[in-house]
Amino acid sequence: MIKLLKEIILPIAVISSTIIGVGLFSLPYIASKVGFVIMLSYFLVLGIIVTIIHLIFGELSLATPDFKRLPGFAKVHLGEWAKKITFFSTVFGISGAILAYLIVGGEFLNSLLSPIFGGSNSFYTYVYFALGAVLIFFGIKAVAKIGLWALILFFLILFAIFLRGNYLINTSNFTAFPFNLSGLFLPYGPILFSLSGAALIPEAEEMLKGNKQHLKKVIVIATLIPIIIYLFFVYLIWGITGPDITQSALTGLKNYLGDGIVNMALFLGFLTTFTSFIALGLTLKKILWYDFKVKKNLAWFLTCFVPLGLFILGLQSFIRVIGLVGAVAFGIDGTLILLMYRKLLLKRKEVKKSLLVFPLIFVFAFGIIYELIYFLK
Repeated sequence: MIKLLKEIILPIAVISSTIIGVGLFSLPYIASKVGFVIMLSYFLVLGIIVTIIHLIFGELSLATPDFKRLPGFAKVHLGEWAKKITFFSTVFGISGAILAYLIVGGEFLNSLLSPIFGGSNSFYTYVYFALGAVLIFFGIKAVAKIGLWALILFFLILFAIFLRGNYLINTSNFTAFPFNLSGLFLPYGPILFSLSGAALIPEAEEMLKGNKQHLKKVIVIATLIPIIIYLFFVYLIWGITGPDITQSALTGLKNYLGDGIVNMALFLGFLTTFTSFIALGLTLKKILWYDFKVKKNLAWFLTCFVPLGLFILGLQSFIRVIGLVGAVAFGIDGTLILLMYRKLLLKRKEVKKSLLVFPLIFVFAFGIIYELIYFLK
């Protein structure tokens, strides 16, 4: 039993730690805009949908030769056209995530250093970018590897904030904001962005080796853990800051808890976003270099300067960026996973079951269209 626990804990940790990312910081602000009931309903519905997609991808992973990832799965089950679409969604998704990390990481750095050295938020975003771009250029992986430990320390600090600021949590904050139908669809993209973790499921399946029958259990637990953490984070930040809540969550805490513990949270928030920024940058650079045959230095330039260019052009709304990326990237990937699963079911002669994929495909298509319209307003 102990041996089995050891063998499934690591795959759970790999998936959960990948899911938990920059989307976390958007959730308290979004909850404050739409109200507690709508936010909780979204977590319930989208949590179920994402878990279904993860479970389906897990089943596909078991039915597909090892050492392949989503583009490889798409080619095996649907053909070359699907592989090309997954490359687009991957590049789009990672570039959007890098932009999101740039926006939030710059805000954290600004909150930490501007009281000491002065300077604008944009200045610290450029500092954040420059440090990251240099490390991505030289391919330094060591910084990215400390991300998991930084994330663990970050949650320990959050727990310390809870212990210290528990008396400041005002439950009336949760009812102070009305049931807001005008923002009914606002949580859709950010929550999808925050829960997506399909990319690491094949990795977890390979890690299970002789215990692959436990993959479904691993996937369900690994998807549930971030949901619990997210709800706790929303409760903590929204409960303390109330109407003073900010888009990046942490920066509004200083008025309530002082500089000490909040600066520690900001530093660890900066560190977790920065290490993820490096990890995603290295991943995208390799995709462009290896898969698209772009020259190495040009791949680095596109990886780093396209998100920066978008930031300079005015794409600086954290919520809008992750909303678009979550809806579009997960919508495309989710649709392809469902189409792959349908083909697998048809091979098994499970025709009626294969029809069940279409309602979810409709949800993803509607979400993509809505987010594109909302983003272009």
